[in-house]
Amino acid sequence: MTTVTSPDKTKLPPKVKDPAIAIMIRALLDQFGTLERYQQKYGEIFYAPQSSLFPANVIFSNPKAIERVFTADPSLFEVSQQSNAPIRVLLGDRSLVLLDGVEHKRHRKLLMPPFHGERMQSYGQTMVDITKEVIARWQVGQTICIRDYTQEISLQIILRTIFGLDEGQRYDRLKEVLVDWLAIFNSPLNSFFLFFPALQKNLGSLTPWGKFLRQKRQIREILQAECDRRRQNPNTLGEDILSLLLEARYEDGQPMSDEEIQDELMTMLFAGHETTASSLAWSFYWLHRLPEVGQKCQTELDSLAEAEFTHIIKLPYLDAVVSETLRLNPVVVFVGRQLKAPFELMGYQFEPGTLLLPSIYLTHQREDIYPEPQKFKPERFLARQFSPYEFLPFGGGNRRCLGYAFALFEMKLVLATILSQVKLDLLDNRPLQPARRGFTFTPAGGVKMRVKAIKH
Repeated sequence: MTTVTSPDKTKLPPKVKDPAIAIMIRALLDQFGTLERYQQKYGEIFYAPQSSLFPANVIFSNPKAIERVFTADPSLFEVSQQSNAPIRVLLGDRSLVLLDGVEHKRHRKLLMPPFHGERMQSYGQTMVDITKEVIARWQVGQTICIRDYTQEISLQIILRTIFGLDEGQRYDRLKEVLVDWLAIFNSPLNSFFLFFPALQKNLGSLTPWGKFLRQKRQIREILQAECDRRRQNPNTLGEDILSLLLEARYEDGQPMSDEEIQDELMTMLFAGHETTASSLAWSFYWLHRLPEVGQKCQTELDSLAEAEFTHIIKLPYLDAVVSETLRLNPVVVFVGRQLKAPFELMGYQFEPGTLLLPSIYLTHQREDIYPEPQKFKPERFLARQFSPYEFLPFGGGNRRCLGYAFALFEMKLVLATILSQVKLDLLDNRPLQPARRGFTFTPAGGVKMRVKAIKH
């Protein structure tokens, strides 16, 4: 009697042999090094089975595979409850990042207008003005940590463009609580609290988790009070994003709920300020670490007859510097899609529940796309155009970061404004490593610089 064997539908890529707890700890302490070692060992696609810490997941960097995921029917995927639990704790259940299917599409459509077109262009002068106000305090000879100032600038830009707040008691209170709240997870060890639910115990306001919950509650109380104030005084509604959210209506005429508005504001405060602050700090590092790059950028800025922001954002070399910063030093490492149905990728068959993780970092480090990938070379972005599956600092597909154009706009204007006003020296003139800051990555030490001269 002969036996008939059915085709193997469980063929999986090379499996990471390390225990789940070891994978998690290594990733929290050295995310980039861990990814590189796994790729060297297992190749351009590898797999970790399901555990109590994370769902079965597959990490890959092949652009064709990324294209297949980004262009697939969105209904094949769902938001992973398990892997996104830390984001839920931080931003709330109704954040766009955590919505699925029709609800995600409906929400995204409502939130799109403030981040595109003329509405966004109107924020340009605000970005320039805030940058000038912050750097006006600098003095020749002063030693500065540039990330502290890019954070100050990006936070003020968010508070003014999203909340329409630029001074007063409400502004000061929100700013103070926000800075303290974001600083709680500013080291790899403190970040463990976000990723290990067992550590999330409220043992009083002096413990990290107790402090986090207390400050999160304070931020939400401030946001709710601001929503109530605007609703009770319609004449206080302006051009800021909060006003637009309060006036926005879904297709059925319904307004956003308070919870939806709060969660979206939390998302914008976190995603729109932490990430841009770190990317700007990396740009200043590279512009001064490589004087020839800084000089080219400066020459291009000096060539402008008028330093109008509409002209600044079109400068090709400045654009290339920003793109190369986002390539070499991405602030997030993965894009996530969890399967709702079986899915074939690179010859492997994956079952529902598997988390597909295109790696932004590993894709940006591919020699076949970016020769000498560890080197900072803006010229590569002048020499050719990269597809959205080769260069993906803001993710891609139907879940591409909503604020990507806002972030690029802000980075270019802040860089151009500071380079035009101040001459800086790099004190951290050595290879800098990325350091974990919760979900995101920032230059370790924040980039120490000295104010060499103030231009008039």
